[in-house]
Amino acid sequence: MFPVKETASTMTDSPNRNENPYSASQADLSQPQPVGDQEGDVTGGVIPYKNPHALIGYYLGYAGLLPVIGIPFAIAAICLGIMGLKKRRANPVIRGSAHAVFAIVAGCLGLLCGAGFLVLFFGLAFS
Repeated sequence: MFPVKETASTMTDSPNRNENPYSASQADLSQPQPVGDQEGDVTGGVIPYKNPHALIGYYLGYAGLLPVIGIPFAIAAICLGIMGLKKRRANPVIRGSAHAVFAIVAGCLGLLCGAGFLVLFFGLAFS
């Protein structure tokens, strides 16, 4: 419709006028591109959804801190925390080591507190 006026700058910018401006250059292709599991995510790596053992153990660690009724949750949190650390060690791309460590620590604290409450309760009940 309207003729494009070519200037000296548009003629020197592109050595090959038939080249696709949207295609990747050779320099872009030489760098490794993230594949599948290595891509970033919306959460910024805060929630380790690729390591479900660590994530579930994290939540069970909180539940394990409940007095007495949290003992089964604490045991499960310890087991899942260890499994989450093993999964993280096997594949460093996935995250969740902090969640797994918290699951182990909170599970141990919940187990000790729950057992302490049981000992205190039965000690007072039968004395």
